[in-house]
Amino acid sequence: MIKILVVDDESSIQAALVYALSREGYEVETAADGQEALEKVETFLPEVMVLDVMMPRVSGYDVCRKLDGQPRPAILLLTVKDDIVDKVLGLELGADDYMTKPFDMRELLARVKALSRRGGYAQQMQQDQQQDVLSLGDLTAEMFSCTVSIQGELLDLTPKEFDLLVLLMRNPGRVYSREMLLEKVWDMDFAGGTRTVDIHVQRLRKKLGTHHGLIQTVYGIGYKSMAHPR
Repeated sequence: MIKILVVDDESSIQAALVYALSREGYEVETAADGQEALEKVETFLPEVMVLDVMMPRVSGYDVCRKLDGQPRPAILLLTVKDDIVDKVLGLELGADDYMTKPFDMRELLARVKALSRRGGYAQQMQQDQQQDVLSLGDLTAEMFSCTVSIQGELLDLTPKEFDLLVLLMRNPGRVYSREMLLEKVWDMDFAGGTRTVDIHVQRLRKKLGTHHGLIQTVYGIGYKSMAHPR
């Protein structure tokens, strides 16, 4: 059973989310602030965390910062602010998706489902025993464990970063528009627009270090992975 951690200091929102997510078959735990959330990430081990931004003690942004560089769940941020700057900040801190309060519960459930599937690409390739490992230059992606390494050194990727990289690695040299990447990786029309693709690519390149050139920009269109890495 997929585990979801709901983090919000408003008891009414907590209760509504627990009810809706439980009806969908998820195992749900709650936390009332960021500090409690950090503790439950270690003990409950959720696949997805629905995380409010504005909370006492430790904010949602601070939770993202503290989890940076560690194994962690996919993060769906909830914010009352409709400012694009705040949303971009959340994505840059490692969140995978965000929604503005008040939100439509059906849309939230769809987004949680998309995050819990880890994009779908890894699952497709787990079923294909001949393609359970992808390689591109010094980069290796293992579908069964959902891990990526460079010359044996593991990279700490978020679920969406993993999905995005796997898609590009599966089709080296193929150009994907930002809109195509949104549709295929986020599995829906993402409210953040194409800016979120650029942010995830930027984060991926940073984590790839000296191998950042494996992901190439096709100006005016989108991105591709290098077909024949040197």
